Amino acid sequence: MFFWNNIAQEEVVAFLREVLRHLRGPVIALFDNGSIHKGAPIRDLCRRYARLRVEYFPGYAPDLNPDEAVWGLLKGKLANGRPDDLQELAEQMEKEFKHIALSQPTLRGCIRQSELPISLP
Repeated sequence: MFFWNNIAQEEVVAFLREVLRHLRGPVIALFDNGSIHKGAPIRDLCRRYARLRVEYFPGYAPDLNPDEAVWGLLKGKLANGRPDDLQELAEQMEKEFKHIALSQPTLRGCIRQSELPISLP
C-alpha cells in the first residue's frame, strides 16, 4: 500500500485488516511509538481480533526495526535512477518492494541484521 501523504490511524487499521485477511493464526504487529500506531481505532481492532497483538519498539531504536533494512535496500535500488515523474517513481518502488517481498532470504536478512532478540530458521 502506497500513500502519497502522511497516514493516520484509519490507514493503519486498514493495513492491519488486510494483513489479517491474508494470514491465518496469530499475528504480531511491531510498530514504532508513533501516534498513528496507537489510539482507540487500533485498540478496538485488537479487541475485535484476539489473534492480533500489537507490540511497540522502544523509542528511538531504529536499529531494532527490520523495516529500516528494507528501506535501505529500496533506497539502494533507486539511488541511481531518475524517474521522469511521480508515477514512474511509484512504479519503480512497487517493483522493487515486490522483489524484496518475494525473497524470503532477503527478508530474513533484514530481520537478522536488526538487533531483535529473535531467532529464525
